[in-house]
Amino acid sequence: MAVFGAPVRNSSDAQPMLPISLHARGRHALVVGGGSVALRKAEALVAAGLILHVVAPRVDARLRALVEATGGSATERAYEASDLRGCALALAATDRDEVNAAVVADARAANVLACDAIEPERGDFTMQATLRVGELTFTVDSGGSTPAFSKRLIGELREHFDASYDAAARTLARMRAYVRTVLDDDARRGAVMRELAALPIAELAAMNPIAAEHCVEACIERLAEGEAPTTGSVSCASRASALAMTQTRMVAARLAERRIATTIVNVTTTGDRVQDRPIAAIGSENVWVKELEVALRDGRAHYAVHSCKDLPGALADDMRLAAISAREDARDAFCSERYARFEDLPPGAIVGTSSLRRRTQLQALRPDLRFEDIRGNVDTRLRKLRDGDYDAIVLAMAGLNRLNVRATHTVAFDPQTLVPAVAQGALAVEVLATNHDLARELRAAVNDDATERCVSAERAALRTLRAGCNAPLGIHARLDGTTMTLDAAYALGDPPRIVRERVVGDVGDVLAAEALGEGIARALQARIAAEGARRMVVLPRTQARPSGIAERLRARGIEVVEIREGELGPDPHAERPDFVLFPSSGSVAAAAAYLDTLRNAGARPRVAAMGPQSGAAASAAGFAPDLVSPDASVDAFVTIVTEHIFT
Repeated sequence: MAVFGAPVRNSSDAQPMLPISLHARGRHALVVGGGSVALRKAEALVAAGLILHVVAPRVDARLRALVEATGGSATERAYEASDLRGCALALAATDRDEVNAAVVADARAANVLACDAIEPERGDFTMQATLRVGELTFTVDSGGSTPAFSKRLIGELREHFDASYDAAARTLARMRAYVRTVLDDDARRGAVMRELAALPIAELAAMNPIAAEHCVEACIERLAEGEAPTTGSVSCASRASALAMTQTRMVAARLAERRIATTIVNVTTTGDRVQDRPIAAIGSENVWVKELEVALRDGRAHYAVHSCKDLPGALADDMRLAAISAREDARDAFCSERYARFEDLPPGAIVGTSSLRRRTQLQALRPDLRFEDIRGNVDTRLRKLRDGDYDAIVLAMAGLNRLNVRATHTVAFDPQTLVPAVAQGALAVEVLATNHDLARELRAAVNDDATERCVSAERAALRTLRAGCNAPLGIHARLDGTTMTLDAAYALGDPPRIVRERVVGDVGDVLAAEALGEGIARALQARIAAEGARRMVVLPRTQARPSGIAERLRARGIEVVEIREGELGPDPHAERPDFVLFPSSGSVAAAAAYLDTLRNAGARPRVAAMGPQSGAAASAAGFAPDLVSPDASVDAFVTIVTEHIFT
């Protein structure tokens, strides 16, 4: 950004000047002259990125060092017209007027712009006194006639325009990018930016990116009051990562087309907050979702934008999905700085992934590799890859595309080889179940019918399987007209074995898609049972937060059905679990209704208790434990259950 201050020329014979900013980096320039004037001008040219070639009978040692250090050359001889060959600019800075005049004349004949440092009016351009403050550039042009006065003005500008002006300019640049996202009308964009640019410098300089977006939204709303009627403004709960904000802005932009402005409310989720453990160790569900739903319930936000793959199979009763966006590339991506393909990784190579689904499917393909957890947003993971912490990592193509980032080698996996997660690549917009008006607006603005059918089929399968969003399960639907192909893959055991199923059916609407999803889930369950590999446990719960026990057991290919107080659990006539697990005394009380169901059916599955106190409570309820872990720790409990469930 440049601001030019040129003196007004009243003389009728004064040569008019056009102040411009020239992107000169990498171009070549000729400097004729080797003294102090040439050195001063050369320093400015080098700072602009030019590669200099100096010609003079004698070249100052400082000038020689400057140009040679930046890829240029210094030659001690008389100037020749051929020296201009390949140059974009020429600077005449000798103490001989006839030489300077010859340089300017030869340059014009060769269509090269020339500057005469001694007689500015003779040249094509003058070099202005310059002050740079961050990304701001201030220049003063005196036509070369009063350099000392130009220097004085630059000093006064430096005293006034401090770093706060650069910070303000950066804030306005962020605001402009956001305005272009949420407004598609050039006239409205211009009006908004004019008002924002008039804000106090200190206020602009102090704004963080979130405050800047809120300021833009307030300005849009304020200016819209005098325009055609609008539906109003709403707020959206979003995680603050670059990917989450990009996704949220996509939805906000679609709403803005319907004259509904959005203020973004950043929310920190459990998954954001807990970075020292793998996702599987945090819990099975809602680690990216729960806090956003709290923001909807307490009125801080009217809608929330999620990566749809983060949602549990069934929403809470007070929530609803208002819209499913058009799907980005649903595939997973192999990313590496050293190896071109997954197949090229040498034995023992370290592959980073936080997804149990990805890990198990890839481990089944390449058991000779090492798979390690990796946490952080997309940029953080790519940085860890560049730093050499991993030989490769696996990310979602959708996130890479939305952020427009890549590793040196980025290759998408075939979705039939590495089956994507349920709803991967789609965005879900969630509202309170009672917010019918906003749900209707969001659906009209955002919903994509084909993606909705695919995602509905996948989520129906997830619900039928009673699997969490972090289970070793991949389900992916493809739609050709009304014909849907649905692939599913589930990992069992350790080392993992992948059980796969495929169904094809005609789906004209969401209900038909959900029926197809339920069908592939039942087929997958039957396939697992037919192989004698299905293992299922019932885990009573006393707390709302996700269960680390459930996730660890699922990682070992064990199906976990979680029940809460008052729930009857699976029908014991149709599904008898291998174990009922009691991790605490309270869980025995929470399972009272289910235990009554088992008694009435005459069913007696094996019982495992975590520690002696839980075992005593189970015995008092009439279900003496078959297994009791030696201490009340999750590790000991999971280990003893795993050891016995496959025997």
